[in-house]
Amino acid sequence: MDLKQEILKILENNRGNSVNGARIAEMLNVSRSAIWKNIKQLQKEGHHINAAPNRGYCLETSNDILTAESISPYLQDKARNFHLDVRKSVTSTNTLAKEMASEGCPEGTVVIATEQTEGRGRMGRSFYSPDSTGLYLSLILRPKLDINDSLLITTSAAVAVAQAIEKLTSQDVQIKWVNDIFMNGKKVCGILTEASLNVENGGLEYAVVGIGINVTTKNFPKDIEEIAGSIFSEKPDNQPITSILAAELLNNLSYAMDNLTDHSYLSEYKKRSFLIGKDIYVLKGKDTLSARAIDIDYRARLVVEYPDKSIEALSSGEVSVRINQN
Repeated sequence: MDLKQEILKILENNRGNSVNGARIAEMLNVSRSAIWKNIKQLQKEGHHINAAPNRGYCLETSNDILTAESISPYLQDKARNFHLDVRKSVTSTNTLAKEMASEGCPEGTVVIATEQTEGRGRMGRSFYSPDSTGLYLSLILRPKLDINDSLLITTSAAVAVAQAIEKLTSQDVQIKWVNDIFMNGKKVCGILTEASLNVENGGLEYAVVGIGINVTTKNFPKDIEEIAGSIFSEKPDNQPITSILAAELLNNLSYAMDNLTDHSYLSEYKKRSFLIGKDIYVLKGKDTLSARAIDIDYRARLVVEYPDKSIEALSSGEVSVRINQN
């Protein structure tokens, strides 16, 4: 950790309160001039730091620049063991995390960005990821899972996201199988899980679960403006809401990923599903099939019934709700 990060860590741990410059210099065993120069650099980067004579430096409570230092104070229990790699802009957090995982990067590494220039969703779609309005995060896992149970990663992550958003907004959150999070009828989050197979044992070499949340995103592209939304219209002005959201999500993920195979979270997933009992379309290649969603099974597969009364458990694919139904 360089000097600037050390200073920011001290300010984050005292957010809203002034810390004397001489005291910071003493703590870090550097000159007051070095502290002042780094404070100026942090201010230049956009951090809201007030400097007052005889009082010191104060990081404002509203400062919402995403850094490892801004997230760490809100992490709990095992989530404190995550290694946070926070960047201003990346092509895609999943792309970067997959490269790191293939090079042997350990489980628990989290790539976080405030902007993605080539954000990715399922089925080769792009994920709109403008600067400083969302949270874009990818977690590297090395789970001891059979490939047939890999869907559990996405569904447990969906519950973790839903619970984090509900805690911060006090609003109901719904899940559209398998990976979309909705609030007030709008999609506010997408989840993309990608994995590498270990051919020797039929399990996973690694998995990367990517999560993109629209925090205050606006002005969506035309092709998604009718379905996309954000969890806030404006950021609260008295707290670092993006950092708190990131930490709350990581707290939930640390528990969820430790309990993948006990299936206990599936009841929470099903409770939030808005597909069960609905008439839907199942998209299979070039075919669009009418069906009714009737359940989500123990492997997180969507169980559907076709008009001929045949039953199928879907482990992948795309579905959409048929309109004009109660």
